[in-house]
Amino acid sequence: MSPELISILVLVVVFVIATTRSVNMGALAFAAAFGVGTLVADLDADGIFAGFPGDLFVVLVGVTYLFAIARANGTTDWLVHAAVRLVRGRVALIPWVMFALTGALTAIGAVSPAAVAIVAPVALSFATRYSISPLLMGTMVVHGAQAGGFSPISIYGSIVNGIVEREKLPGSEIGLFLASLVANLLIAAVLFAVLGGRKLWARGAVTPEGDGAPGKAGTGTTGSGSDTGTGTSAGTGGTAPTAVAVRSDRETGGAEGTDVRLTPARVATLVALVALVVAVLGFDLDAGLTAVTLAVVLSTAWPDDSRRAVGEIAWSTVLLICGVLTYVGVLEEMGTITWAGEGVGGIGVPLLAAVLLCYIGAIVSAFASSVGIMGALIPLAVPFLAQGEIGAVGMVAALAVSATVVDVSPFSTNGALVLAAAPDVDRDRFFRQLMVYGGIVVAAVPALAWLVLVVPGFG
Repeated sequence: MSPELISILVLVVVFVIATTRSVNMGALAFAAAFGVGTLVADLDADGIFAGFPGDLFVVLVGVTYLFAIARANGTTDWLVHAAVRLVRGRVALIPWVMFALTGALTAIGAVSPAAVAIVAPVALSFATRYSISPLLMGTMVVHGAQAGGFSPISIYGSIVNGIVEREKLPGSEIGLFLASLVANLLIAAVLFAVLGGRKLWARGAVTPEGDGAPGKAGTGTTGSGSDTGTGTSAGTGGTAPTAVAVRSDRETGGAEGTDVRLTPARVATLVALVALVVAVLGFDLDAGLTAVTLAVVLSTAWPDDSRRAVGEIAWSTVLLICGVLTYVGVLEEMGTITWAGEGVGGIGVPLLAAVLLCYIGAIVSAFASSVGIMGALIPLAVPFLAQGEIGAVGMVAALAVSATVVDVSPFSTNGALVLAAAPDVDRDRFFRQLMVYGGIVVAAVPALAWLVLVVPGFG
């Protein structure tokens, strides 16, 4: 049995054990990386740790730390309140506002994970407060980021268009952008309809908390709990009143958790959040390091508000994501991904090779860099694109869509950020929901993208 095949089978075993025995998949993946890397790939410790996602580790820790402080001092409550007032109480519009916001950020040049890191914590805090499905809100944020991700001036769009030009293939910058925009918009519409959007419309307008109608913000009840949210609305549309977790008076400083006045700590936190956006988008600074720095400044100034924030960092999610991506790094180091791509590229039937490349892009991208995968797969498609039976514009667009819509997977950077940012949910259940939804996307979208973009022969 070849080393590449062994490494794939070990990955399957990791999934099976984690699913059936409730062991943290990240810990299993670290063990698998050590075993396969040492015994099969002949890697030393440095070779194994080469795949450890240090940048993602810092992003997950930094962003969840900063927004844990924002939750503790009531800043997210103020933001949620302001958002409800902005849409005149129409809670059903908020998922679409978040979709458009992340799409606009990536379209003007933000890296997709940076946009998700900025928007997801606020969006999911809103979902918790108003009993909106966290799965709906989280996926709307991610799909919004990918909808704008291939504009001609975006990071992803510039990279892919550069690869196309380097390989001397026909290209269409606008066609690539529209393919991703329409695909993610359609997926978002389906998600909105399936995950409770219609019930949100039926709910009508609500009164924002703090406007003299406590408890009417979508539910009519208040809860006790600082940490008692169940997340049970994630798969049902989230209309159950008891699913809302409202902070106690001690945490928000107001009666029944409805005080949304600006305090010095909240003003400073809002300034920190704006500084995060400016630093990441305007100065191209690392989102994780910037978030940690801002969180430390806030913790120093208001230690009482920040005392519990470190404990609220999503450590189990950090272990999960870092472990799985370290194992994927071992697969890349030993050539498993290249081996699979070359095997498909050598198939003599162009249409069959095209759909298989789309599936490889989707499956691998669910665990690794989307743009990195496209950078590897587009050159593999060159030989059969040169035959003229497959349109280059449609093929590149299909690869782009297939490799990016799967970023809702909890093992991808965007999916991990959504998982880590969700407050007051059953995190294990939310992880399973994201994993199942990611699996559905991996199974369905590449075939649809191939059917719509490749088979007609665009380009």
